[in-house]
Amino acid sequence: MPDEKFYVTTPIYYVNDKPHIGHAYTTILADVLSRYHRLKGVPTYFLTGTDEHGQKVQQAAEKSGIEPLEQADRTVVRFRELWTKLEITNDDFIRTTEERHKTIVQQALQDLYDRGEIYKDKYDGWYCVGCERYFTEKDLVEGNCPEPGCGRPVERIEETNYFFRMSKYQDWLIQYIHDNPGFIQPDFRRNETLGFLKKKLNDLCVSRPKSRLSWGIELPFDENFVTYVWFDALVNYISAVGYLTDENVFEKWWPASCHLIGKDILTTHTVYWPTMLHAMGLPQPQCVFAHGWWLVGRDKMSKSVGNVVNPMDMADRFGVDPFRYFLMAEMSLGQDASFTEEAFVRRYNADLANDLGNMLSRVVKLIVSHCDAKIPEYTELGAEEENLRNAALAAAEQAMDNVESMRIDLGLAALAGVVREANRYLEKRQPWTLAKEGKIEELGTVLYFAAETLRIISGMIYPVMPSKMSELRAALGLSEKEPGFADLTEWGKLQPGTPVQKVKGLFPRISSRENKKTPVPGKQNEGKEPPAEGVTYAEYADFKRLELRTARILQAEKVEGADKLLRLDIEVGDEKRQIVAGIAQHYDPEGLQGKTIVIVANLKPVKIRGLKSNGMLLAASIGKTLRLVTIDAEDAPSGAEVS
Repeated sequence: MPDEKFYVTTPIYYVNDKPHIGHAYTTILADVLSRYHRLKGVPTYFLTGTDEHGQKVQQAAEKSGIEPLEQADRTVVRFRELWTKLEITNDDFIRTTEERHKTIVQQALQDLYDRGEIYKDKYDGWYCVGCERYFTEKDLVEGNCPEPGCGRPVERIEETNYFFRMSKYQDWLIQYIHDNPGFIQPDFRRNETLGFLKKKLNDLCVSRPKSRLSWGIELPFDENFVTYVWFDALVNYISAVGYLTDENVFEKWWPASCHLIGKDILTTHTVYWPTMLHAMGLPQPQCVFAHGWWLVGRDKMSKSVGNVVNPMDMADRFGVDPFRYFLMAEMSLGQDASFTEEAFVRRYNADLANDLGNMLSRVVKLIVSHCDAKIPEYTELGAEEENLRNAALAAAEQAMDNVESMRIDLGLAALAGVVREANRYLEKRQPWTLAKEGKIEELGTVLYFAAETLRIISGMIYPVMPSKMSELRAALGLSEKEPGFADLTEWGKLQPGTPVQKVKGLFPRISSRENKKTPVPGKQNEGKEPPAEGVTYAEYADFKRLELRTARILQAEKVEGADKLLRLDIEVGDEKRQIVAGIAQHYDPEGLQGKTIVIVANLKPVKIRGLKSNGMLLAASIGKTLRLVTIDAEDAPSGAEVS
């Protein structure tokens, strides 16, 4: 993403109900990206808000016996309160019921109508209230809404409406997407949009008759109609930054650097919105990034099922910053992720309580006890010090690169790896023993390197956990409220003689429901034989019989009549194979294309549901959560031996 400015948006959220974890995730992601760019010194604008018109809001209001605006006023408070609680630093919060927005929507509609881009016609087809979209007969799936995650029954509607000539821009849009590969991300979402555009594009209905829906922005050229909620909502991205009201502000921020969206609104943002902008004569956003869904175990969150996670509850129970950290670390952007309390506790205890929090506690305690509570001087360096320094600086660079490439999870994984490396360094150098032996200079070097590593780690994680990392930095005597990113790729910025202060447990360990204690890696476990009972040992020769190789997934599809099975076409070196795997409840087929996995290549072929399966993929499972063993490197060849 270019660094001259950064303008990021979330979808504006519908006010027919209270916010859930999906809303929290997208908004925290936008906040992390915004904080990151601000710390780099990049002018940043972060927009979020609420979508307050349309049939669902009107129905929710009718159900509660109130007016639609009162429904919106009541619900929007919940979003504002949640964003405050989650430490969201948005620059603006737009509501589509505000005059500043309604005026721009009407001016845009009038301009398009005057230029013949909008016309009046009769419509006869199917309508989904949940998605507030029209569909043709051939679009429906078993007579229901075809949108991913919807599947609701549709209504037959015959009425007169106004239409935007979207179809005339189909060829232009296809060419634009081909010419600008970064426009829709991840890549498989771009391919999904191009697949949608293979069918003839219909014109977009941009109105609803007041006789059926009164809650909306009135068309400026026909008082009997209100504006279709999606045309209204999408315009927020430009109405909030001065379109038609402040040319200087608009030129400063538009085009948007990144529209963050969920995959369920891909078509509206990669087909409707680009054609609308093109017809209005405006530049396209630089990137539309569609992330996956949060699942509960294997299932999509759904009010009807009753498995929706309330982010307020999670933040109250476990703390805001750990909640933010889990969401950012657990989801690979673009893919679905599973939310379970067990997964949260496991990651919290491993990454935060056992590793980061424990490291800070022991380092500060040793400095207080043996260095007069001040950052010590460091003298001669050994190989261990150089290795730790290089690992910390490399992880900082990697974390920055991963933010730029929208892989925050990988960046956090790299930083967590350095914390583990630093803990191993402490175990190896044993500063407590150096203190007992009176080796003060060597002790100072060890503690300085550990503290300096914490400085870099805390600065890099600051956009994700601003409050907790501020506490950590204060413990190290760092007075600046926010870190400067330029200092995080340089070693030695922590000044000897700086007073440190003890901090009460930064991340108190969470006991699991089963009260099982997870063993903590460390010296107390070194050299101990595992318990023999219940353990089956394998000889090296047994392992050597297995041929593990990398394979690239070329295509994936569901096996008809089997809820759990996917058929994968894979490439193993120069060889093409087919594998049938029971991962359909954990992965969407479209999200697997291009992944590099690990397979048992010399497994005897078998038939599953009449399909030949030539090999077995490797996956890790804990409880109901399953994740494929994948290779992160983009240039990793298929067919490579894994040993």
